[in-house]
Amino acid sequence: MAVEIERKYLIDLEKLGKLENPNRIKQGYLSINKESVVRVRIKNDKAYLTIKGSNNGISRLEFEYEISFNEANEMLDKLCQKPIIDKTRYVINYDVHIWEIDIFYGDNEGLVVAEVELKDENEQIKLPSWIKEEVTHDNRYFNSNLMKHPYKDWVEFQ
Repeated sequence: MAVEIERKYLIDLEKLGKLENPNRIKQGYLSINKESVVRVRIKNDKAYLTIKGSNNGISRLEFEYEISFNEANEMLDKLCQKPIIDKTRYVINYDVHIWEIDIFYGDNEGLVVAEVELKDENEQIKLPSWIKEEVTHDNRYFNSNLMKHPYKDWVEFQ
């Protein structure tokens, strides 16, 4: 059984410095319900189908399979709910953890989020100076919710 354990944070890009080795990601959702989401993702020149279970604290089941790039493009175009999530991801090693920084485009322009995967829910992490606020338990920041309720529509950021 595959389990994803991650925490999510808002960051201060000015404190982060220069980012290198971008990975462009486009992803869409085939199914979103209370128990699970099914997503299609294209990351650079690879494509994946991912099934994620509902959150239990900061953990959830996750299964990911590589699929045909052409089929993934067709699914994004013809089967996935719109809008498609569009972002660039950067990977940063800090202390003993790998951080993924996502800079969003389109309807989520202006949103920048950092995620860190953990080995267990109680694992202690050293936070980098560029972390502003933890948003792990704020469902608005789930990519599947950003598709339904994009960042551009959030009243507090108007």
